[in-house]
Amino acid sequence: MRRTTYSLTTAMLQAVALLAMVLLAPTPLVAQHYQEDFPPEEFKVRWEKVFDRIGDEAIAIVQGATQASGFIMPRQSNSFYYLCGIETPHSYILLDGRNRTVTLYLPPRNERLERSEGKVLSADDVDLVKRLVGADEVRSTASMIGDWPEELGRTAIYTPFAPAEGQGQSRGEIVNANASIASDYWDGRLSRESRFIELLKARHPRNEISNLSPILDELRNIKSPREIALIRRASQLAGLGVMDAIRSTQPGVFEYQLDAAARYVFLVNGARLEGYRSITASGTDNIHNGHYYRNTSELKDGDLVLMDFAPDYHYYVSDIGRMWPVNGKFNDWQRELLQFVLDYRNALLKRIRPGVTADQIMEEAAAEMEGVFARTTFSKPIYEKAARTLVETGGGAFSHTVGMAVHDVGRYRSEPLQPGLVFAFDPQLWVHEENLYIRYEDTLVITEDGFENFTDFLPSELDEIEALVGEPGIVQGFPPTPPQR
Repeated sequence: MRRTTYSLTTAMLQAVALLAMVLLAPTPLVAQHYQEDFPPEEFKVRWEKVFDRIGDEAIAIVQGATQASGFIMPRQSNSFYYLCGIETPHSYILLDGRNRTVTLYLPPRNERLERSEGKVLSADDVDLVKRLVGADEVRSTASMIGDWPEELGRTAIYTPFAPAEGQGQSRGEIVNANASIASDYWDGRLSRESRFIELLKARHPRNEISNLSPILDELRNIKSPREIALIRRASQLAGLGVMDAIRSTQPGVFEYQLDAAARYVFLVNGARLEGYRSITASGTDNIHNGHYYRNTSELKDGDLVLMDFAPDYHYYVSDIGRMWPVNGKFNDWQRELLQFVLDYRNALLKRIRPGVTADQIMEEAAAEMEGVFARTTFSKPIYEKAARTLVETGGGAFSHTVGMAVHDVGRYRSEPLQPGLVFAFDPQLWVHEENLYIRYEDTLVITEDGFENFTDFLPSELDEIEALVGEPGIVQGFPPTPPQR
């Protein structure tokens, strides 16, 4: 049995060690008023791909996010940021396929807001914005009234029909939320994108309004080296955060304290936001609720913990998950099921490579798993049934894409894997008869000759996980406090 308390001195020493790790990490600690992760050359490559797809008789217009409506961290919407890196709210970007030029429309300088929140890029910063982004023109949004855009004739206008994702958002969830608003008898508002489309149609009735979302989704689906570097860093922070949550685990700790341990690692390493709300679930019922978020339960001896959590680092995220025992030792059924999922995970990982489909990889791995079935004695028939279902279906191992959103745009399952594709790798096993849910999750990128597992440093072998639970963590310097209800 491990110790139930640690001295404050121990916790302080840990904090000092972690701080040393942070200070040695290649993370800029000085805030910038504008992004410097992507140079103008990268944006120009993206613009050229848009021009190629919309043709020389069309324009594309994308609106940025609105001003934050409270004291929350402002964050630009993903597709707008992808096209220009500008974070100023109420900005627009116009890509004119007729002459292959790009115009950025920024609001005039808002001195009142600057006095409150600090300077942001505005229409007054023409030379700086051109240098940072490479746009041909930088104009005020005030110039869009009346004379914008110039004579279009029958030019097609492309704009995103899909909702714009912000911090902690993914498209599917926004679509569902928008549908709930639309069906509310006392609300019924249009989404911001739908309203923009309505205005374009009303103000340019002769022009066809076309959907830009499939084009942007296709571009965002394959990541550039600079994007991959940011996802790699987000994944490193995610893994370090989960590892400190594992260290901080013991009976009597609360789920939200493990959440806090991981979040501390994110923040102290320069990730200002989270990629999605923390899933820190202990016990069968909480774990089985796949997107559990309350994080208020007390950890109990004999239970498992599932954590699925990652930061938003410079607009890019990761997606990882691990399970571990509260008391530091897997019991027999926990080890039995987790080891099988781990064996299947490893069989798949050995075969991931570009040029083949996910289905082909799963078929190859299934053949190897017959040997695992032959040497495994399942303690219950329902466990073997669940294991065979996992192998037969893949159990969601090849999951959603990951990038600027945790459930990122783009698809890949129907085509051979391509270099630059980033996705969550998440084999999952369900024993519905006992409400059990077992999983491992990592974020991978396909490379020219294989793949990179961004979180392969995170323990996966069961003995390694048990050993990590036995180490002291950040939480132990402070007594757990029950949540106020």
